[in-house]
Amino acid sequence: MILLAITPGLGFDPERWGPVLRSGIDGFLIRERGLEARALLEAARWCQETAPGVRLWVGGRLDVAFAAGCGLHAPEDHPEVEPGLLPLSRPLHAEGQWTDRSGCEQLLVSPLLPSPGKGQSWGVARLHRFLDTLPVAGPRLLALGGLDPSNAPALRHPRLAGLAAIRSFWAGDPVDAVARFRAAWEA
Repeated sequence: MILLAITPGLGFDPERWGPVLRSGIDGFLIRERGLEARALLEAARWCQETAPGVRLWVGGRLDVAFAAGCGLHAPEDHPEVEPGLLPLSRPLHAEGQWTDRSGCEQLLVSPLLPSPGKGQSWGVARLHRFLDTLPVAGPRLLALGGLDPSNAPALRHPRLAGLAAIRSFWAGDPVDAVARFRAAWEA
């Protein structure tokens, strides 16, 4: 199971980011729209030094992803990126986006469950119906939106690689959140 922590959009804060990076997560997505390129690059490099084993993604900034040597998470309104330039992650908000985005390394299926301000959620049944139609090979798929350890077990599916979350890792002890997610997924 892959766990991806997404920053909460409150700016670069090493004192808050450090515990999340060292909590046992597998990936970290810096989604800080308010940071200028230089500050975002400094944050990315700090993350790489702090947790070299954690897969790093930068949201929305191709230039910063290139400079940092990490993956790019291209949000919905991001211009298309030539395949193979760098590791690429995209959101997947509807089944019809699969064809255009199946060449990415990672897709975040979102919002899976009701999330504030995120529109209509997929729900578990719709997610499973969609996953049942996919080939075994292809991008890593992570569920995102409204997830916590109590609802994670219902999501398990052979084609779903894991979960991405914001609040679960930032509201409380991130080490505990990781342990509870992993225990719930394995139960």
